[in-house]
Amino acid sequence: MNRPWTGIVSEEEERRYRAAGFGRPSGMGKRPALLIIDVQYRTIGTREAPFWESIKEYKTSCGDTGWDAVRHIRPLLAKFREKGLPVFYPHVAPKEAFDRGRLAEKVPELMTIAAEGYRFVEALSPSPGDVLLPKKHPSAFFGTPLASYLIDAGADSLVVTGCTTSGCVRGSVVDGFAYNFKVTVPEECVYDRSPVAHAVNLFDMAYKYADVRPLADVLADIDALS
Repeated sequence: MNRPWTGIVSEEEERRYRAAGFGRPSGMGKRPALLIIDVQYRTIGTREAPFWESIKEYKTSCGDTGWDAVRHIRPLLAKFREKGLPVFYPHVAPKEAFDRGRLAEKVPELMTIAAEGYRFVEALSPSPGDVLLPKKHPSAFFGTPLASYLIDAGADSLVVTGCTTSGCVRGSVVDGFAYNFKVTVPEECVYDRSPVAHAVNLFDMAYKYADVRPLADVLADIDALS
């Protein structure tokens, strides 16, 4: 079966990881929480367009690959709502002058995004009872009360979606793993402006920190929860 990293990560490299015992599945808990990270117009644009067209509106946009992910996150979000499972929206809030820091030095455009860009994408709008979690840094856990909210919600595992695969998704997956949560990443539900970074980070997470699985399998597991 082809995986997102097939043709980018060699079979020899995968064999090395398997030989060392990496990549065993963790499974999903009995009460997973859904994280929808940074799915805002600033990361996909207000209309679907190829990358080079989309960044004319927001230079931080990932373009149509983000819209593809949104279409896949929608049924996942619907399933979580149907099951009454907790949903979290870690997101970047509009930047103020005091938000300048190391990331703004690396990516100055982050400080110039119009307020419209910070709105959640309408197709995945939060509902009453969802937890909105402003963050300043890549990980949804760093400097936020996410761990406390997860405990309050009785969550024992995470399903992580959003962007970027190599940045905020990966940072949140690694920290969630460090907090001893079982972590699942539906491979169609995360996106990145770099196809190579996307593939390589999915590979690395799959072998070390998370179960990276097709969306259909994740939906089936959630559907089977009592």
